[in-house]
Amino acid sequence: MPPRSEEPRRDATGSRRGSSREVGGRGAERRSGEPGAGGISDARAYTPRGRTVREQRAGARGERDDAAGRAEQRRTPRSTRSADPFRPALQVLDGGRAGAGRTGRREAAGRSGVVRTVTPRGPRPDDDPPAPRRAPRRPDRPAARRPSRKPPKPPRLADPRRRLRLGTVLALALFAVIGIRLVVLQAVDTPAYAGGGVADRLRTVTLPAARGAIYDRDGAPLAHSVEARYVYADPTRVKDIQGTAKALSPLLGIPASKLAEKMKPRKRINGADSEFEYLARGVDIDRARQITALELPGIGTHRDERREVPGGDLAANLLGFTSQDMVGLEGLEARYDDVLRGEDGKRVYEVGLGDLAAPIPGGYSETTKAKPGSSLQLTVDRDLQFMTQRILARHMAKSKGSTGAAVVIEIPSGEVLSQASHPTYNAAKPVPSDPTDREDAATSFVVDPGSVHKAVTFGAALQERVITPDTTLPIPNAIRMGDTWFADTHPAGGRRMSLPGMMAYSSNVGTIQIADKLGPERLIDYQKRFGLGEPTGVGMPGEASGRLLPADEWSGSSYGSVPIGHSVDATPLQMAAVYATIANNGTYVQPRLVKAVIGPDGKSTPTEPPVTRSVLSPENAAALRTILEAVTTVEDGTGRAAAIPEWRVAGKTGTGWRLVDGRKQPGEVASFIGMAPAENPRYVIAVFAHTPAGGGGDIAAPAFREMMQFTLRHYGVPPSGEKAPKFTVYPR
Repeated sequence: MPPRSEEPRRDATGSRRGSSREVGGRGAERRSGEPGAGGISDARAYTPRGRTVREQRAGARGERDDAAGRAEQRRTPRSTRSADPFRPALQVLDGGRAGAGRTGRREAAGRSGVVRTVTPRGPRPDDDPPAPRRAPRRPDRPAARRPSRKPPKPPRLADPRRRLRLGTVLALALFAVIGIRLVVLQAVDTPAYAGGGVADRLRTVTLPAARGAIYDRDGAPLAHSVEARYVYADPTRVKDIQGTAKALSPLLGIPASKLAEKMKPRKRINGADSEFEYLARGVDIDRARQITALELPGIGTHRDERREVPGGDLAANLLGFTSQDMVGLEGLEARYDDVLRGEDGKRVYEVGLGDLAAPIPGGYSETTKAKPGSSLQLTVDRDLQFMTQRILARHMAKSKGSTGAAVVIEIPSGEVLSQASHPTYNAAKPVPSDPTDREDAATSFVVDPGSVHKAVTFGAALQERVITPDTTLPIPNAIRMGDTWFADTHPAGGRRMSLPGMMAYSSNVGTIQIADKLGPERLIDYQKRFGLGEPTGVGMPGEASGRLLPADEWSGSSYGSVPIGHSVDATPLQMAAVYATIANNGTYVQPRLVKAVIGPDGKSTPTEPPVTRSVLSPENAAALRTILEAVTTVEDGTGRAAAIPEWRVAGKTGTGWRLVDGRKQPGEVASFIGMAPAENPRYVIAVFAHTPAGGGGDIAAPAFREMMQFTLRHYGVPPSGEKAPKFTVYPR
């Protein structure tokens, strides 16, 4: 059998079958040259038979090519076949587009079942345009099935890969923002959010700090705090106000109507309902337990503190008192409030809500311990204070509406052993008392000291050597200074008087004559050295400073009034410090009430040393003490009522006025300031008594005698071994 030719098969017209290039080349050009070729409207030109011209032509060619193809297949050997002999080779060109031709071929092949290759001829340049060919009509051939309409070309969509990339970027960005926010919430803002949530569940309970006590010089308590309870009501939870008030009234000792008023619902300033109202403070622990046992809705108790003053009115004018909140209001309680008051602690913990309003186990809890306050140790002797107050009160009772003060100072320390006032009050229950009864007369009682000031004039003159202990002066019955006459109660009639005689008879004329030699400037200087004109700084709040009359304000009468203790404002404590200077060999020692501060740990810290300064020489101080001793020893001396048989006493009486806001008050102020034993003083006592109706002289000296006698015996001071010297009032 001869081998098959390698040349491609040709159809009846001599064209190569299966050449796609020719189909895409000349065939395309031929069709592009045909009228209406390539338009979709050409494919819509139907014949009366219901077929398009193109379909009729394609059908005729298909039949011819079918026979020729079968014959050619038989002649062509297998080796000459194309690589894919079964691939349809029919290309139907539609408008000159290869893709359309391929589609047409597939459709034609599907209809005929035979693969045909159509090679359109291109027009030759020397030929005339061929006449259109008509497909022969074959009535015996059934009409071809109408091809399906070419589906419309779908719209061109955007690139999905771009959309995918954009969506990925957006998703990653969103997750990144969420992740960063979570990190911020968990790491940066955690305390704020956690705190905001916990704050709604936190409860704070104050742990009161114990207030420091006040002790006397031997450690006996004068005022101290004890644990107690306060009873409170939550008006929003009290169900039966009247019934609750009646149940609490006998236990608290408060009328039921008053308790009911406190338990009524009310609004706070901020508009919120009040959930806490005090019903009673300082309730005994046993009584509080009874109240708790009643289980009254809305009623509760909690730890409190109550200030107790064991002595009641003992040193009440010194101690002062506190409020129910343990804040010092008067006296030493107010002056040293920052020392006595501790720092409250607190407990902060989480609680549930509603019926579960109890601490949450394992929840937030923080406790700050309270720091107790420090205590004060005073220089006051409790026993001596008691006797001083008792003696003063008994003598002051002789004059209605009177005011008195007594001060006991230890020599040489300057410590105040007792400081009494009349009237007084009960520091444990201060509310019913009158405000004037709570004043400390020793530091707030401003007076014209009167003749007790003469010791200042004599001491300054001795120190400045204007006089000597042996000086005598002729003393007239009266002397005129400016427009004022000053007379003596014991007229000398112009006779010479000794310095002890002038002091014993309290000679105004003799003192004025000595001061005239001294001069106002030097007298004022010694007044200041003795501590007049300024507060002593003893530690009492509101201490008066007194006032000294400047030399440029002196009038003519001032040269007579100032030396004898008028036109001078001073307090009993200031005048007591003057005589303590004389008793202490001429050295001024600042009076003080507080000896030491005792910390919460029990460690005692002494207070700052008192201010000291030299005013008189020891010799002049001793000479002045001898002159003052004449007051209690000379017959008819003004201070005979102050004498004590066992001990020698040196001192001076005085009569002045009480000043309130610079105005003289009715009545007189009688005083006596003395020291004992005179030969070696251990104590100085000053007694002042303002009696509106007079008679103060009958109070001061006798009261001094009793106080000094008790003091000397209390401290075991031995009696004086020597008798007082004999004094001559009118030497020859």
